[in-house]
Amino acid sequence: MTEAEPEGAATVGTGPAGAGGRKRKRKTETRLGMVRRARRINRELAEVYYYAHPELDFENSFQLLVATVLSAQTTDLRVNQTTPALFAAYPTPEDMAAADPERLEELIRPTGFFRNKARSLLGLSAALRDRFGGEVPDNLEDMVSLPGVGRKTAHVVLGNAFGRPGLTVDTHFGRLVRRWKLTEHTDPEKVEAEIAEIIPKNEWTMFSHRVIFHGRRICHSRKPACGACPITHLCPSYGEGETDPEKARKLLKYEMGGAPGQRLKPPADYPGRPAPPLGADRG
Repeated sequence: MTEAEPEGAATVGTGPAGAGGRKRKRKTETRLGMVRRARRINRELAEVYYYAHPELDFENSFQLLVATVLSAQTTDLRVNQTTPALFAAYPTPEDMAAADPERLEELIRPTGFFRNKARSLLGLSAALRDRFGGEVPDNLEDMVSLPGVGRKTAHVVLGNAFGRPGLTVDTHFGRLVRRWKLTEHTDPEKVEAEIAEIIPKNEWTMFSHRVIFHGRRICHSRKPACGACPITHLCPSYGEGETDPEKARKLLKYEMGGAPGQRLKPPADYPGRPAPPLGADRG
């Protein structure tokens, strides 16, 4: 007969995986234990991804806003390869608001869904010109009032252009915090609210970067590289992916796998190679 679970208890993995990569046995975890584990995940990811950063090239808040809108349903790499010509043609909200729609569509075509994205860019640029004096607002309420801008986009810009803490709940972030049993929610706003209660506010922006970096490089959706993961001792889902270290290393992506990153102009402390410009990556 076992002791009853404490209120709010969850389960977490313990010990190494068994032969053949079987999942670990699980033990009861209280909410306090989960919060401590989440914060330890953040600390340990900070050591691994000490260079974590927004993977969109930008020089100002307007460029970051535009790049983030373009990043929907495509890679940051593709956006970074597309925006140099876009920003050369339309460096300010006033310029972009007055753009010929067909020319704008052609410039952003490589990012996909270019007609819808062009409408959003024209709308948000006009709103910036007409309502905000050509400046990107530095608060969530005004930011999400712009055409094509939701909470995720707003938090990216507020956190990285204005230094205002925010959780960026993209597909990688949501997938990993569920895999780590930090939440069961799938709705981004509910995920954001729940993780905001677990991670200190001053860590929200960097925690987002670290989780997204980990999801892109190691903890992949279909086949996570469990055998090459630095936080397996904190992961209740260890064993969902490849546990053999040699096989797992072959699954690593970007700088972890010896390949270029997503930015054409990465930060100075980035340990990998810059991405190639548009067309240069084609054989």
